Amino acid sequence: MGNLKEKFAKIYDKYVDKIYRFVFLKVESQEIAEDLTSIVFTKGWKKFKKGEDIKNISAYLYQIARAEIANYHRERAKFPTISTEATQIPIVDPKPNSEQTQEFQSDLVTIKNCLAKLNNNYQDVLVWRYIDGYSNKEIAEMLGKSKGAVRVMIHRALKELKELCNEIRFSGS
Repeated sequence: MGNLKEKFAKIYDKYVDKIYRFVFLKVESQEIAEDLTSIVFTKGWKKFKKGEDIKNISAYLYQIARAEIANYHRERAKFPTISTEATQIPIVDPKPNSEQTQEFQSDLVTIKNCLAKLNNNYQDVLVWRYIDGYSNKEIAEMLGKSKGAVRVMIHRALKELKELCNEIRFSGS
């Protein structure tokens, strides 16, 4: 069992930040993102320790994350709440009150709001490609699609994201 724990610890270390970022961009607070990320790795560990074959651990963890995000939003729709962190995105900066940091924070909020307006598949491919750095081939494996289909999805998602951000920028909201 010790060897399994060590192997899974390496998997956890490799993917925890990516899964957390992915979840965080789709929920309204750090605490919820942390909770959902914890659930993802708990479910991953359960399957891993049973010795079941997981061909692509990254794709498997993202599948769990997508399902948990969907479950969270389904449950939240039944009992809506408003988070005080809804518009705050934590960043680490040695000069937290600098004008540059405030501008960066504002840009992050705008991008997160625009991303939230995209359909889930567009959100996913953009996060995986540009935040987590996955290749089109890796994303295709995660989604069970061809590389060409992923390339088209990314292109369309970027186009829609740009239009949404321009709308917000020019409307002043």
